[in-house]
Amino acid sequence: MHTEAVGARSWFRSMTGKERRTFWGCFGGWAVDAMDVQIFSLVIPVLIATRFLADNTQAGLIATATLLSSALGGWLAGALADRIGRVRVLMLTVIWFSVFTFLCGLAQDWTQLLIFRALMGFGFGGEWVAGAVLMGETVRAQFRGRAVGSVQSGWAIGWGMAVLLFVVTDQLFAPELAWRVLFCIGVLPALLVLYIRRHVQEPPVFHAADRVAPARFLAIFAPSRLRVTLLCALVGVGAQGGYYALTTWLPRFLADTRGLRIFALGGTLALVIVGAFCGYLAGAWLSDRLGRRWAIVVCSVLAVVIVIPFTIADLPGPLFTILCFPLGFFSAAYFGGLGAFFTEQFPTELRGSGQGFAYNFGRGVGAVFPLLVGVLADALSIGVAIALFAGAAYLVMAAAALMLPETRGTVLAGEAT
Repeated sequence: MHTEAVGARSWFRSMTGKERRTFWGCFGGWAVDAMDVQIFSLVIPVLIATRFLADNTQAGLIATATLLSSALGGWLAGALADRIGRVRVLMLTVIWFSVFTFLCGLAQDWTQLLIFRALMGFGFGGEWVAGAVLMGETVRAQFRGRAVGSVQSGWAIGWGMAVLLFVVTDQLFAPELAWRVLFCIGVLPALLVLYIRRHVQEPPVFHAADRVAPARFLAIFAPSRLRVTLLCALVGVGAQGGYYALTTWLPRFLADTRGLRIFALGGTLALVIVGAFCGYLAGAWLSDRLGRRWAIVVCSVLAVVIVIPFTIADLPGPLFTILCFPLGFFSAAYFGGLGAFFTEQFPTELRGSGQGFAYNFGRGVGAVFPLLVGVLADALSIGVAIALFAGAAYLVMAAAALMLPETRGTVLAGEAT
């Protein structure tokens, strides 16, 4: 069966029961991951207003420390997934980031918050790798782009859940307590492990592959694989750097530059999130129609076209509101094809290591972007800082993707055709 033979609404029904159960397990993992990650960006204005954080630089440092630890955690989780299995690592990472999100709510000063968020990062970095590899190996080639990309749309659902909980806790509690309650709620995603343990199984591709000795994860840097590894890492830098430069500081930008308060802020973010949800799905579809490379290139270039006027120009209110949807759409759409693209670049025995390194090297370098945006925001303006770093990241991603081989339709070794 070819990709074109399965319509946009029927491809999910054409999947097997195992593929669908894995889809929902990974979808849930992305959603709860996003919820716990996005909580911090939402409470930055509150933390600074209540003097728990001194300035934008401290907030940027916490965001950067979280992303740096997530980069290391993601790479280690990828290597571990090649040894003990994708499902086990997925469960471990969900429990890990849930517990440390809860502990963030108990922090007594900014140093403790920094430590707890950094530790939380190990888990959320690893969850993406385990889930992406698991989906890529479970789903057949003709559905892989749409399935992996559609799972990524769970991130928008989790982001929306975080915004909703943020608005609710703000109304129910004083600011000094509301942010703590929000972090403590972040322990609930650990319950997802019950579903994963019961319903999600290791893919046959994983069982069929030869196990790799622990030291061999460095084989992704062998001369025959080095070019692909480095180019994938650059794609990861652009994807992660652009996304976190924008989303980490978007609530602060809306509050300070546009003067939005809780309900207006929540409503504006809702438009961005709806756009992101649609973008993930559209990017997944485009990756199967245009090919992995061109879907990423088109979406990243259009993200540049939207983010620069959105953050720099003094747009009238109605036009600014209209642009919220395409901002969310194009800043998320390239992720729709990223998981499948990386899955198809590496052999099974090195897939977790390779995909984990590429995505999380990008996250490690991109981790510096929130800090740099915070520093530049204190010197110039937050809008200019976001536009500069996000725009540069998107262009790096597009250039690197063009230099990688097209992999649409690739049948993985050991996969039934």
